[in-house]
Amino acid sequence: MSAVADSSLDASNSAVKVAQGSPSPGAKTVPGANLDPIFKAALYGCGSLVLILLCSIVVLLFYGGWPALAHFGPSFYWSTAWNPVTEKFGAGVMIYGTLFTGILALIIALPMSFGIAFFLTEIAPQSVRRPIGIAIQLLAAVPSIIFGMWGSLIVAPILAQTIYPPIISVLSHVPVLGYLFKGPTNGAGMLTAGIILALMIIPFITAMFVEILESVPAMLKESAYGVGATTYEVFRNVSVPYGRTALVGAVMLGFGRALGETMAVTFVIGNANRISASLFSSGATIASTIANEFPDAPAGSLRSQSLLELGFVLFVISFIVLAISRMLVRTNAK
Repeated sequence: MSAVADSSLDASNSAVKVAQGSPSPGAKTVPGANLDPIFKAALYGCGSLVLILLCSIVVLLFYGGWPALAHFGPSFYWSTAWNPVTEKFGAGVMIYGTLFTGILALIIALPMSFGIAFFLTEIAPQSVRRPIGIAIQLLAAVPSIIFGMWGSLIVAPILAQTIYPPIISVLSHVPVLGYLFKGPTNGAGMLTAGIILALMIIPFITAMFVEILESVPAMLKESAYGVGATTYEVFRNVSVPYGRTALVGAVMLGFGRALGETMAVTFVIGNANRISASLFSSGATIASTIANEFPDAPAGSLRSQSLLELGFVLFVISFIVLAISRMLVRTNAK
């Protein structure tokens, strides 16, 4: 009787140990089980690395550019002065050029990306869809400096000689709207930069649009076709509403890429420190100014500190774009 009681007590103790996470006496040890804590620690390290990199970039830009902001004050953000000789620097022209060219690129790229994605997902036969899809992927892989060289040597002269003159002659006399189309052009300017940026972000936005639209359940589209909807109606009333949250994210991602583009814009924007309402005027962006002037800026100089502050401004603008995209995605998801 005592032996039975002892046996029951041992069984109870074993059950308690198992419940507390201790292996039972008869359990076999799984090979590699001891590596699980190491694996989890490595995953935590990978996740923490992203935060460490982000914080290090923010700290570098903030503290590196703080002396310039302290010297010029808040007027640094809207001042249009940029003179390395007199050491007077302001970010107004660059902020304007960055936002202006990015918005232009988005206005041009968005309808084209929608059109290409609609064609590939709803109209194009399989024999045509695959080659165009591969071409889009190849365009997305082209380095930005190649787009800049192509834009400077091919696109800008063609626009200056054949496209821009008739546009100027027709639209420059229109009240109010004419201010956007006044002035001579040599091909390099804000509109040319916007066109090149649009051509660069079209492959990214289109590829994401295609993936999103192809994820729409076939049953939903077939049901719409079954009640007599046309192809356009299915696209507008079924495909786009179903994937609108992801579509907004794709658009904002393309806009963010346009804001931070450097070499392509540097080749075609004209790199002039002025603000003009004309689409054909030369200008500058934050990225192009940093690329042009950072190699000539002595370390620790006011010029170098101003360029670092410009980098911090670009980071803040990108963060704001990301925040707006998150807000739009949440709004559309409700």
